[in-house]
Amino acid sequence: MKTITEQKPFATIGQFLEPHDKVYIIGCGTCATMCRTGGKEEVLQMKERLEGEEKSVTGWMIIPTACNALTGEAMRIEADRIEEADAILVMACAFGVQRVGSFTDKLVYPALDTLFIGMEESPGHFSELCSQCGQCFLGETAGICPITACAKGLLNGPCGGSNEGKCEVDPEKDCAWILIYERLKALDRLDLMLKYQPPRDFRKAQKPRKAVVEFD
Repeated sequence: MKTITEQKPFATIGQFLEPHDKVYIIGCGTCATMCRTGGKEEVLQMKERLEGEEKSVTGWMIIPTACNALTGEAMRIEADRIEEADAILVMACAFGVQRVGSFTDKLVYPALDTLFIGMEESPGHFSELCSQCGQCFLGETAGICPITACAKGLLNGPCGGSNEGKCEVDPEKDCAWILIYERLKALDRLDLMLKYQPPRDFRKAQKPRKAVVEFD
């Protein structure tokens, strides 16, 4: 599972950095590298573009996984160059940006938009599998998530707009509830289609969420 990102328009990044003359750039060697949004090649391209806008790039690095605790250690190694900068541009997911921010008193800016957590189906093609809603319905829907796979997130579908097995919102996509129906039919469990699902308890998706795991 990877965090899928896309690069913000350069004009937006320019607006972030407009007040700053010196910038340090941090990329991520895991998800952002796989998405080609924050690996070495993209970081060097960003460095070149910023220098073309008369910004001084005091340094750059690719942290193996920008969202874990090693971020702090990597930043300590580069402390002198980071200290020279007025701001830090992070080419990683939102979690990575927040992690970097926790280890510095400088302004931290995201160069990427975080889209979703997904799986690579084929090289360069990613699909969202889980919305992390806090209430898993997979046991009622033959392992197909209606929150994520259905454009409307319906728990008691399909909607009236489904047409010949396709989604009303995006006719190129299969209707999630038709897929659920077909799988339940193959498993001889169509009785589950008759089970009413009450409205979601959105309290389970309050932000920010926390969990405590007790160890023996």
